[in-house]
Amino acid sequence: MKQHFWGVLAIHVLLLSGCAQFSPAAQNVASLVGLRDRVTESDQTPATRRAQVRLELASAYFSRGQLSTALDEVKLAIAADPNLVGAFNLRGLIYSGLADDKLAEESFRRALQLDAGDADTLQNYGWYLCLRQRYDEAESLFQRALAIPQYQNMQRTLVTLGACQARNNRLDQAQSTLLRAYEMDISNTVAAVNLAEVLYRRGQYERARPLIRSVNANQDLSNAQTLWLGARIEKKLENDSTAQSLGKQLNDRFPKSSEAVAFEQGKFDD
Repeated sequence: MKQHFWGVLAIHVLLLSGCAQFSPAAQNVASLVGLRDRVTESDQTPATRRAQVRLELASAYFSRGQLSTALDEVKLAIAADPNLVGAFNLRGLIYSGLADDKLAEESFRRALQLDAGDADTLQNYGWYLCLRQRYDEAESLFQRALAIPQYQNMQRTLVTLGACQARNNRLDQAQSTLLRAYEMDISNTVAAVNLAEVLYRRGQYERARPLIRSVNANQDLSNAQTLWLGARIEKKLENDSTAQSLGKQLNDRFPKSSEAVAFEQGKFDD
C-alpha cells in the first residue's frame, strides 16, 4: 500500500471545492481563492449568467461523481460564454476523471490562456501533472500560484506542493513545505495528516504521533487511512496495545477497506 495514499485523497477533496467562476467579461472575479472584486448584476450579461448557472450545476454533478452529466453542463457553460475560465478548469478535472489526458491537458492550458494568473487552474493543473510524475512542471505551477500577490489560499497550495514532493520522494522538502502549511493553521486536518505521513516515512515516529492522534481522536475527521497510519506509527514505537486498538477501530468502522485487510495480514511495513 502506498504510504502517501491518504494524502492523495485529502488533496483531491481540496480540488473539488468551489469550481464556479465568472468569466473575464464579468471581471473574472470569483475563484476557489475567493472574490477578487465585488460583482453586481449589472456586470453580467444574460449569457454570462446562463454560463454561471451551468457551471454551478456542472460543479455539483462533478462533486457527486456524475462525470458525464457534469461534462454536459460544462459544455453548455462554455457555449454560453467561451471565455469562462472556471469552465475550462473544471473541464480539465472532468476529463482527468474520465482518463482522457489529451482533453484534460488541453482544458487546463486553455484556462491559463484566458487567465495566466488563475490560482485554481494553477493548483489543479499542477496536481494533475504531479499524478503523472511530471514533478518539475507541477512544482512550477504551484510556485506560480504561491507568487500571486495577496493570495488568499496559500495553505492549500503548500499542502498540495508538499504532497507532490512526497510522491517524488523528496521527503526533506516535503516536510519543510508541509510544516510551513501546518503552522499557518494547526487545525487543518489535511496538513496534519500529510505532515504526519511524511514524518512517518522519515522515521520520525514521535513527531508524527501527536499529529495523527489529534485526527483519530475525532471520529468525524478520522477514516481508514488515518487509523491505519496511526496503527503503523504505534507499531514502530512498539506500542502494540495501542496499535491493536486502532486496528480494532479500523475493522469495526471500515471492515472492507484495503487498510483493514493490511492490518489483519500484519503488513505494517508494506
